[in-house]
Amino acid sequence: MANLKDIKRQIKSVKNTQKTTRAMKLVSTAKLRRTEELAKKSKVYAAKLTELIDDIAFAIKKYKAGGIESRYFSKIENPIVVDIVFVTADKGLCGGFNAQTIKQVWKLMDEYKSKKIKIRLRGIGKKGVEYFKFNEIELFDSITDLSAAPDYNRAAEFMDAVTQDFVEGDTDKVIVVHNGYVNMITQEVKIDNVLPIDPDMSTEKEESSAMEQEPADDEEMLNTLVHKYIRYSMYYALIDSLAAEHSARMQAMDAATNNAKDMVDKLSTKYNKARQESITTELIEIISGMEALK
Repeated sequence: MANLKDIKRQIKSVKNTQKTTRAMKLVSTAKLRRTEELAKKSKVYAAKLTELIDDIAFAIKKYKAGGIESRYFSKIENPIVVDIVFVTADKGLCGGFNAQTIKQVWKLMDEYKSKKIKIRLRGIGKKGVEYFKFNEIELFDSITDLSAAPDYNRAAEFMDAVTQDFVEGDTDKVIVVHNGYVNMITQEVKIDNVLPIDPDMSTEKEESSAMEQEPADDEEMLNTLVHKYIRYSMYYALIDSLAAEHSARMQAMDAATNNAKDMVDKLSTKYNKARQESITTELIEIISGMEALK
């Protein structure tokens, strides 16, 4: 027979867990609303900045505008070293949010290693950094307290080091991988080829781009604009990732709350059944005792 006290203790424990997961869901929902608004505004700016950089790159490559030769816009056919910058969360309890990003990083690593290309990992986020360290994968650079609180200046400092290595030829390609926000119930792993900058050379772009005119041949100005584009790309990836993290955690906590409710229902049924069995046993013992006294 099941111990009634043990079952009651389990029910109380599960109900306490349910309260915690429900509270975490509400907190994540509130945080998501704030971060979602910031992500939407940042996405508009990031899109305009990307469009501008693409137009400049298109003009430089197609029309050799200003005679500018820049490594930022150079097509490197056979890269030797590739930097993969990944973004994960600093905290867990968000379902498969971090696992999806890590899985994509592994896929890219296998792809490049099969081509004999050296990989350098740069990690942002405690969960991803700890995962690769645990698996004895060397990280070239890492930071563990930025993804939970995106800061433009810190993101810029991190990417400046990445950009400097690219300019000096220490790396030939820079990829940013993060799990991005689509809507309140959907996240999507995004892979951005940040460097070198390679615009879409489609027919549609050629027809819509009347950029026969040359842009200003001030390379310093161009470099400043490129740096701003790279920095903001990283900053936006952090905001996008944070919104997706809150969304994933909200769903995970909602599922945990529902599972706790189901478990309480099952334990309550088990408790009632055990209690009924206990009462029946006691009645049988009483009746048996009375019959023995006759």
